[in-house]
Amino acid sequence: MCGYNFGGRTDVTPSDISKQFESATRALGEVAVLKIYTSGSFLDECEVPVEVADKILSHCAEHGTRVLFESRPEYVTEENIQRTLARHKDVEIALGLESANDRVLKYSINKGFEVKDYDRAAELSRKSGIDLRTYVLLKPPFLSEEEAMADAISTAKHAAQFSQTISINPVNVQKGTLVEKLWRDWSYRPPWLWSVLEVVKAAHGTEKKIVCDPVGGGKERGTHNCGRCDDVILEGLKAFTSSQNLGRLAVPACGCKDLWETIVDAERYVVGGTPDLQRFFRRHGA
Repeated sequence: MCGYNFGGRTDVTPSDISKQFESATRALGEVAVLKIYTSGSFLDECEVPVEVADKILSHCAEHGTRVLFESRPEYVTEENIQRTLARHKDVEIALGLESANDRVLKYSINKGFEVKDYDRAAELSRKSGIDLRTYVLLKPPFLSEEEAMADAISTAKHAAQFSQTISINPVNVQKGTLVEKLWRDWSYRPPWLWSVLEVVKAAHGTEKKIVCDPVGGGKERGTHNCGRCDDVILEGLKAFTSSQNLGRLAVPACGCKDLWETIVDAERYVVGGTPDLQRFFRRHGA
């Protein structure tokens, strides 16, 4: 489901990255937290050379800025952790666990690692005193709506053992991916916003900070309902994320909730859905 590799470049130099960082921080000014999203691994020196990473961390330490960066588990090593902490103490690492089920990781996501690899990296982060943010993917391909909700909730509970923050990320259909092919063939639908609400409410029970800001929310390629209630629910998710108050979640009275419940029930008996059933869902806003 990830199409970021289609927009990658191989001619970016360390100097290019440094200049981009300098330009961005000048535009931002003084900030309390800096999120560095590389769509990859900040700790992978093939993506972010060591001298550039050190420069970025040192800059943030000098300005008293907390840093959040992403990494795959294999780059969260004792050596990389110690090098990071030598430059800056106030850091948070985001790991994309996605699913705590090895079968889902392998066959639905093609993630390239197992749950035990995440556990090792997460435990190392905890022992080092580094806060951890874990990404949970909602509805990778080949799962029904109900299976996807159950998997995301189970994953959030697993991640809660190590994490200070859990990010619920509904799949959005990106160009050039297998998910896009399935979506065009009517074999895949991004998760319903009703499903997102169920997962967020259940994840909140872990007593960790839960964040959810869906990419493409309310659009056909992103998590959506019927279109009439989408904006209200998305605004409620933003309000919940900033407040951690479940009462801020919006649960509008919309007829499409009945359709969502019907689909969840029907998928228990029709795995993947027949063409006729898919056409019925499409006509009724599914």
